[in-house]
Amino acid sequence: MYRPQLSILQTFTPKTHLPLSRDRVWLIEQGIVRTFTWSDSGYLTILGIWGQGDIVGLPLSPTTPYQVECLTSVAVAEVPLGSQSRYWQELLLTHLWRSQELFHILHNPQMTDRLLALLHWLAQRFGQSTPQGLLLDAILTHHQLAETLGSSRVTVTRLLSRLEQQGKIVRLRKQMAYGASPRTHRALLLPAVTEERISVGT
Repeated sequence: MYRPQLSILQTFTPKTHLPLSRDRVWLIEQGIVRTFTWSDSGYLTILGIWGQGDIVGLPLSPTTPYQVECLTSVAVAEVPLGSQSRYWQELLLTHLWRSQELFHILHNPQMTDRLLALLHWLAQRFGQSTPQGLLLDAILTHHQLAETLGSSRVTVTRLLSRLEQQGKIVRLRKQMAYGASPRTHRALLLPAVTEERISVGT
């Protein structure tokens, strides 16, 4: 598919927020971000987790306030609004699909299933496939997982331990090599046998 010429890449560091404007969106070329809003009482609601090929920005959400936080180092380019090109339409459709996938996961009534489905969704999008299963670096802390799920950090930590005891995840407690890349103790392996049983709305 034809890709129009985009603006010069801009880079941002982890934990910074992308500058936002009503007349532009950002195309993520590298890295991972999350979008969120919050209530008057400070309760955070996660609107999405986005990576390479996704677009984020104020024109894509009616929610106020709205912020885009970098979870990793990020490289982004501006995309003009109002384009009728097939490329722009594909970007919008992908944004809608990703939002629906996450919406489906977060409305699972069982918190354990919700957490496991979220981990698989993240691993399918941002992880690496290995003979043992899906390998996911820790792009979200326990606290950020809890914010995404609408739960508490204590609950997420407890459920991760339960999933590990059940053999549904493997937490790498020391540096190990899977494929070509060494992984830290914060990485997760989701065994292939579990992968077949989990639906993330795709």
